[in-house]
Amino acid sequence: MSAIFTQKQSEQEESHWLSVSDLMAGLMMVFLFIAIALMRSAFIERDQIKNIAVAYQEKQVAIYDALQAEFTKDLTRWNADIDEETLTFTFKSPEVLFQEGKANINTEYKALLQDFFPRYMEVLSPFAESINEVRIEGHTSSEWDRDTPPDEAYFKNMELSQRRTRTVLDYVYRLDSSAQNRAWIKKHFAAVGLSSSQIITHPDGREDKGKSRRVSFRVITNADIQIKQILESAQ
Repeated sequence: MSAIFTQKQSEQEESHWLSVSDLMAGLMMVFLFIAIALMRSAFIERDQIKNIAVAYQEKQVAIYDALQAEFTKDLTRWNADIDEETLTFTFKSPEVLFQEGKANINTEYKALLQDFFPRYMEVLSPFAESINEVRIEGHTSSEWDRDTPPDEAYFKNMELSQRRTRTVLDYVYRLDSSAQNRAWIKKHFAAVGLSSSQIITHPDGREDKGKSRRVSFRVITNADIQIKQILESAQ
């Protein structure tokens, strides 16, 4: 009798451990499937971001090439350049743009903008869906006058650079040639005054005050927005 009871108890314990083993195996399979699903999602997300990055680079190059093709012959006479990395078109002759310490556009600069801006918009037109913003950025040197402390000079220059970029945006917006693009300009253009936050220096580190004073048109594509949307949808 005792032997029969011991045998039944042994069989029950064996059955119990088999059930636990089956449960653990099932859980491991569930975790495995979850891990595979997460890995697959991560790979898909990675590939999507990679594709956007590749498309972004290609779009950057295409916009830069289009700007170069249109304006190469004008860069020297305008004392301007185009930065390939940031798609920034910079006018580097502040004496042509504005009187010292003033925000009113000089007559010569008005003529330059009348030539430049319609062509600039025509170049950007094929890429409109990929552009998030076009910034008109105003830059100054770090100085104001001899007796102005550096912090006060910074904020005075900030106000000046902001007024100048607003003046430029107002002028190009009101050009007759801008009539058909005004809705797009209102949605995508911004006037940004940066004061002396991005000064240009000589090789020895000293500020190049002349080159620091400049006005730029900078194209910002929407690749970062697309990547943000992918990451948000994955959460």
